[in-house]
Amino acid sequence: MHDTSPAARRILDRPSSVRLTPDDALTLVREASPHDLCARAMDERLRRHGHAAYYVFNQHINFTNECVNACRFCAFSKRPGSPDAVTHTVDDIRAMIRRRLGQPVREMHIVGGLNPKLPFSYYLELVRAVARERPEAAIKAFTAVEVAHLADVEGRTEEDILAALMEAGLMMLPGGGAEVFSPALRAKLCPEKISGERWLRVHAKAHGLGLPTNATMLFGHIEAWEDRIEHLHALRALQDKTGGFLCFIPLPYQPGNNPLSARGPDGADYLRTIAISRLYLDNIPNLKAYWVMAGIKAAQMALWAGADDFDGTLVEERVGHAAGADTPKGLTVTELRQAIAMAGFTPVERDARFRPVEGG
Repeated sequence: MHDTSPAARRILDRPSSVRLTPDDALTLVREASPHDLCARAMDERLRRHGHAAYYVFNQHINFTNECVNACRFCAFSKRPGSPDAVTHTVDDIRAMIRRRLGQPVREMHIVGGLNPKLPFSYYLELVRAVARERPEAAIKAFTAVEVAHLADVEGRTEEDILAALMEAGLMMLPGGGAEVFSPALRAKLCPEKISGERWLRVHAKAHGLGLPTNATMLFGHIEAWEDRIEHLHALRALQDKTGGFLCFIPLPYQPGNNPLSARGPDGADYLRTIAISRLYLDNIPNLKAYWVMAGIKAAQMALWAGADDFDGTLVEERVGHAAGADTPKGLTVTELRQAIAMAGFTPVERDARFRPVEGG
């Protein structure tokens, strides 16, 4: 552990109203001690949220793993025609939901691969069915990558696709598919996937339609700190224009069962990433410690490094676990509250838009 350099100390001691520049951020992650960097991020977290740490009762549904993309870091997707490819019918999805009808789910998180055999009508029917089965839950579904795919296949604008999905019951976009925005890295990591620029454009269009979204960054693979800060800078710039991002979720790369075979971040790297995200993204209100991919213990520590959200019950997460995540596939509300409380924070139930639930 190194001491904080004078240059990093000067940045840490500035008022929070003074925005970090990319050079400031690089100085902090390289020259501030982990303790000092996380303590400064904790100050900002306390200013925004106090000791509240949020969680949500949510259910994840992955309707297909068949995908025309072949992202080098993905262990979930299967190529079209693969014997392991699975696509659920809308009736299958209804059955998944009905098995949990006694549970107070507030958020339905729905994403899948880019299955060329699924027409747009399937997506609309899926959203309508989920809305009927779970009228009390917000539907957060389809990444910007999926929206762009549907626009291309249907020959329609992204706005048209989003508006039709909203009419069917869509209430939010998840943040997946951002990975890392660097064009050079995307050419190595996910060459078939839409560009980072288009990902940002889809989210900007969603915000323009009044559809809030989340944002992510996949880190700990072949990227450098410069790539991470550039990614954060692009998100902050868009948020300045639209104000539509509710939450940022740093996703630590999972090294199992995928051809990239990078090492993945260690705990110190994870906490530095959480801390600099809280400090740099001064206009995005929430920062998530995604326990599924970070691990429960690291996520607890992340609450002390700037994160305010612990995510949720998930019920049965599949994407991170396909890549070797060794966490549970879901947690009960009791387990979530215990994990938060044991870390020294006050558990607060929220809804999909990060609003505290009365009595939660």
